[in-house]
Formats: sequence, C-alpha cells, structure tokens
Amino acid sequence: MRLLFTLMTLAAAAYGVWWISSTRPEVKAKVEEVFNVGSFQTLEIRYGAEQIMQTHKKELLKDGRHKFLAPSLKFVPYLLLDVKYIHPKNKTKEGVILWDLSDGEMVIDTKDWEKTHGLGDCIVAGAEVQEFKIINFLASRGGRADRQELSRALRIDNELLDAWVESCRRKKLVVQIGNDYRLHMAHPRLSSIPVTKLDERLVTKPHRNATRLNRRFSPSQIERLAVAAFGGDFAIRKQTDIFLPVHCIVVQNPDGSTHVSHWNALNGKRILSHFID
Repeated sequence: MRLLFTLMTLAAAAYGVWWISSTRPEVKAKVEEVFNVGSFQTLEIRYGAEQIMQTHKKELLKDGRHKFLAPSLKFVPYLLLDVKYIHPKNKTKEGVILWDLSDGEMVIDTKDWEKTHGLGDCIVAGAEVQEFKIINFLASRGGRADRQELSRALRIDNELLDAWVESCRRKKLVVQIGNDYRLHMAHPRLSSIPVTKLDERLVTKPHRNATRLNRRFSPSQIERLAVAAFGGDFAIRKQTDIFLPVHCIVVQNPDGSTHVSHWNALNGKRILSHFID
C-alpha cells in the first residue's frame, strides 16, 4: 500500500512538472533560476573584460593613483521577436527585432548597438494605436508639425483630432507650442521599419553563477507597444528571452571610493544606462 501511494505521488509530481514546462514556461524559468539549474540563451561574448580594460586604460585610469579592481559580468534581459510586417513598398517582409527589457528601447543595428529613443516613454505612458498615429507622423517630420499638417495627414475630423492630441498631451508624449505640436522627448528616434540588423550568434549558458538583471518591462508590454507602433499588419510569430553580456569595470579612486562603468561584451563599446546596476 505504501509503495502504491509513493508511486502515485511520484506520478503526480512528474505530471505537474510536465504541465508547468508545457504551459507555463515563465514559471519553469523562475524555478530553474532560483535553484541554479537549467540554462539560458545569451549573445556571444566577443570582447573580454581584460581586453576592454587594456584598450581603454588611459580613459579609465586618470593617473597612477587609480587602479582596476576585479571586473564582473552581468546579463541584461532582452526579447528577440520573430516578426512579419508590410514593407513601405507593400510587400510582406520577415525579420527579427531585439528589444531591451531594461529601458524599453528597440535595437536598430547591433554593430554599433544603435537604438531607438522614445519607445520606452511610450510603454510607460501606455501609448495606444491612435496616439501612435500622431507620434509616428511627428517623428516622420523631425518631431514637430502644426495642426493643419496633422489634420491633413491623419484625415480625421477636428473633434477626433483634438481628442487624440489631448490624450497624447495628458500622457506627456506631445507638447503644444503655439499652433505646433512637438514630441515630448529629448532627441526622439523612432523606427518606422520593425526590424533589427542582427548577425550575431546565440549561445547557451548555465544559470549557475550567472548574474542576470531583472526585467523592467514584460514581454506582453513590448508586444502591445509593437502592435500599436507598427500597425495592424504587424505580427509576432515567435518570441525568445535572451540576454546581453555586459562587463562591469571597477576603478578604485585614490580616496578609496569606486567607479563602475558598463561595457557591451558583444562590440566592446561603453553603455550609458541608468538601468544597469
């Protein structure tokens, strides 16, 4: 009897593990992270910490009284989207988007890690489809246009235009200056084509001893934003959690204090971000 009970318990536990793995991959990933088992996907490291420290030694060590301390490696969360969309020439195209889950911006080109600027604000504000019609038009005009231009481009009546503009103003995405409307973002950069120029290898790394940063934005927030920004013909076919390896270079100052700078391990360039700590 006891043996039968044990076998039934094991069978129930095995079914529970299978069910979670099949239907709740986010729960499975969290369990693996807590118990330091399993693995995750990350972009391949091309530049080591020592290589970056030597290349930028004069920049990082102001004089002989400054010295390097042991560097560390962190993994920043990204979302890789396999998408299809309508090209401006009315052709269906397929591609991938790499989206930063810490600042909410989309990577345009991984060579220089060129990114959008302003999409993170749109996620925080909860920008919707009709608001993106205004945002995208203003972005196409350098970030600024007058009421007449907006009305002519959107082809909607004045009452609806006023409602859309007021919604953008209430969400702090657009400001009005006289008769002009301007994107309320410093140096806005939005992408009209939903694709990242990506030619990098993904590798698998075990959870053990890997420091992964928490997400600031969820995949569902990114998905809602992307559909609103890129239109009804935009579709996400698959999404994958991946990570960007980032070197944390630590310099000790003469007074004993320390300064930490962050470096993209993929291209060896410095990262200026408030969301990596």
